[in-house]
Amino acid sequence: MKKTVFNFIIGYHGDSAVVDKRALKANSSLTSRELADKGLFKSAFCDALYDNDQESMQYILNLYNEQSGSAYKSIDQLKLLFGVYTVPDEIQKTAKI
Repeated sequence: MKKTVFNFIIGYHGDSAVVDKRALKANSSLTSRELADKGLFKSAFCDALYDNDQESMQYILNLYNEQSGSAYKSIDQLKLLFGVYTVPDEIQKTAKI
């Protein structure tokens, strides 16, 4: 699965990932930090998770806490919050809506 597709998945249907095509088109060239700065925290987190970029994940955690008034303490808590743990291997197709 391409990173840009992973960043904008909004759900799954069988072996297909459902992707937000408007968000993908408008934001696919942005880095994880740029996505976070735009307030696209889930997409930013997916981008950083795909690359296993711990520094960017920490940046996203700090920015999210600052902007939302939350007090999440770990990257694992963000994984729970966004419902994203790993890049799924079993996805064969994408559906853009």
